[in-house]
Amino acid sequence: MTVREGSLEAPTRHPIDWRNPAFFDRDAALDEMERVFDICHGCRRCVSLCNAFPTLFDLVDESKTMEVDGVDRDDYWKVVDQCYLCDVCYMTKCPYVPPHPWNLDFPHLMLRAKAIQFKEGTPTKFRDTSLASTDRNGKLAGIPVVVNAVNSLAHSPAVRSMLDSRIGIHKDAWLPEFSSKQFSKTAVASSAHPVRDGAKTPGKVAVFATCYVNYNEPGIGHDLIKVLDHNRIPYVLVHKEACCGMPKLELGDLDGVAQLKDKNIPKLAALARDGYAILAPIPSCGLMFKQELPLMFPEDADVQAVRGAMFDPFEYLVARHKDGLLETDFTDPLGKVSYHVACHLRVQNVGQKTREMLSMVPQTSVNTVERCSGHAGTWGVKKEFHETAMKIGRPVFRQMAEHPDGEPDWVASDCQLAGHHIEQGMQGKADGKVAHPLTLLRMAYGLPA
Repeated sequence: MTVREGSLEAPTRHPIDWRNPAFFDRDAALDEMERVFDICHGCRRCVSLCNAFPTLFDLVDESKTMEVDGVDRDDYWKVVDQCYLCDVCYMTKCPYVPPHPWNLDFPHLMLRAKAIQFKEGTPTKFRDTSLASTDRNGKLAGIPVVVNAVNSLAHSPAVRSMLDSRIGIHKDAWLPEFSSKQFSKTAVASSAHPVRDGAKTPGKVAVFATCYVNYNEPGIGHDLIKVLDHNRIPYVLVHKEACCGMPKLELGDLDGVAQLKDKNIPKLAALARDGYAILAPIPSCGLMFKQELPLMFPEDADVQAVRGAMFDPFEYLVARHKDGLLETDFTDPLGKVSYHVACHLRVQNVGQKTREMLSMVPQTSVNTVERCSGHAGTWGVKKEFHETAMKIGRPVFRQMAEHPDGEPDWVASDCQLAGHHIEQGMQGKADGKVAHPLTLLRMAYGLPA
């Protein structure tokens, strides 16, 4: 019997068997890469998504056999290094994902390979683990007497050249500034609104601020709670939250992910069981709790409880609107908005809720760009990948500038890192126009900054 091409069923995912010693068997992983790479070579639908697939196909095409069996297996790691685990190939392109019998999960195979690399150690391990230590970096750099110096040094050409040559952080890559006013320490307490549960939404919210909002751009968090307050939704902040673990997952540091899970999940599970919707304003963090941790810990009831309670903010607000419980008293038009859908939001399969919400604002036209920006967390700032990250983002940079109604008034992405990467790629066309969608929503309500 021949195997049919493609699958008519929705993609499903197997748990990540990372606690099985066989998961780290290098030869077995290479065997599986050979099998999967051969399928990818015969298909090539994902060639335009990122640089992992062009790297693989170039290796095949330049080999003596022009097949995967002609590629030196040591070169497989070149493909692994180009994957930043966006998951878009799995969720939007690949016709051979489970339940198809070929059982192809390219991102999680790359995760397995990265986990093997991490255990073996790589030449850039110090840089990579330093960039992934977001809590530590934020707490140190955010000390009031330190923050100004840190931000100034990040803009110094001499310092950036040193970071480029000695550590491997590209001298031209955009780097986030740090704030001395940590969101969790400056957020105002919720007003005593009554809890109004809807058919689709709990009536009270727990805000998982995320490292980026806590340490880099606390204004995004303040905008979120102002929107919640305007909609008479009581909220709490997650007490002493830790990093969600996504930066460590992208390195293959699965033990590090497990340690952070043990810090976050008990308190988040308690909130979930107490009836809170949990909102994470950065898509990668929401995805971590919705998908990656449940696949790493499929038998953990607390992890599954958190998964069920986790919302993207705009997913929650649009559902709130469907419950008839959202304020739509917008006072300030937003004009022309070029909006980028972040990859880690796309793969949550919730639809374009941010676009839907912003489109409710009168005299607002939203130009939606649904393609990878190339930033990919810490990947796009690394010396060996930054130029590729900019290349991947070029179609996005162009499309964000080409609002059908004219020059955009605002440039926005649910992933603020991607937003600034896009700003850099637009070469002056977005200067002063980058705002997180939550900031735009706060502005549309006419709420003060």
